[in-house]
Amino acid sequence: MTVETLSLGAAVGRALADALEGDPDVVLMGEDIGRLGGVFRVTDGLQARFGAERVIDAPLAESAIVGTAVGMAYRGARPVVEIQFDGFVFPALDQIVTQLSRLHYRTHGRLRMPVTIRVPFGGGIGSVEHHAESPEAYFAHTPGLRVVTAWSPQEAYSTLRAAIASDDPVVFLEPKARYWSKGEVDTALVRDLDTAEVLVRGRDVTLAAYGAVVQTALDAALAARDEGIEIEVIDLRSISPLDVDTVVASVERTGRLVVAHEAPAEVSVSSELIASVVERAFGALEATPERVTGYDTPYPPSALESHYLPSLDRILDAVDRSLGRRSSRTGLVLEGSAR
Repeated sequence: MTVETLSLGAAVGRALADALEGDPDVVLMGEDIGRLGGVFRVTDGLQARFGAERVIDAPLAESAIVGTAVGMAYRGARPVVEIQFDGFVFPALDQIVTQLSRLHYRTHGRLRMPVTIRVPFGGGIGSVEHHAESPEAYFAHTPGLRVVTAWSPQEAYSTLRAAIASDDPVVFLEPKARYWSKGEVDTALVRDLDTAEVLVRGRDVTLAAYGAVVQTALDAALAARDEGIEIEVIDLRSISPLDVDTVVASVERTGRLVVAHEAPAEVSVSSELIASVVERAFGALEATPERVTGYDTPYPPSALESHYLPSLDRILDAVDRSLGRRSSRTGLVLEGSAR
């Protein structure tokens, strides 16, 4: 077993290096990923180690990057492309939605598209417009794509290795606010692209999150414990497909559900997850499901970012609402509340 302490960004870089080392068909491509090593230095040193033909500096043209990856996959390569920032992915939406996601189906299963699209996503770094977005719902709504994310260095390494090894096209969302967080990484640990993970067990409320918000959810569970409230924290990991089974099993134990993510609430991952839980476990619910999300506005300037992102206080307030406790919305304790 090989265990190292790495930042999340370094874990992504290590996963890319190990994939390049282990499979000659793996090729990296993106803006400034070679000589510069990427704007977050995730790919630093990889071009010098593996050569410019396998770590390719691409022009500033996201549609061309993904389109080229589609062509390379046709010829047997296993491309991993980087979209430099989340807000830059939209020029590539045509290639991703109308080509990459459909080719396996279009060819009656004869053709696979083992393309991984790395997208640093989310806020928390005080960046300017187009540099802090959460576009996951666009991709989750697209049949034929897998959409996954990671919140820790271990998840980043293991999930990215699984994405690169997959024969399906995968959108891999990297929470840029967590790039510098450190943790132990076991490079032998294998993960899948389908399942959620229960990180903290609890009996009172299920709290599901993904990406950078997972750490806020863990902080909420720790804070609530001081008041005798047990929050069960679930890292969704896979956005598409959603592991509804794990969430339903948790809600059947707790009777309550809170979902938190940075993207706006309307037509979101939380919308789909709550609808699925209501369809399958309505009888187990003891309170209306709650969600804590970004707002239905364009992403704000950095000075307002802290008010936009799901915070510890906003999550705990939603937990209080689900338990019938005093909250910012009710201002009182509901009659018959257990607490």
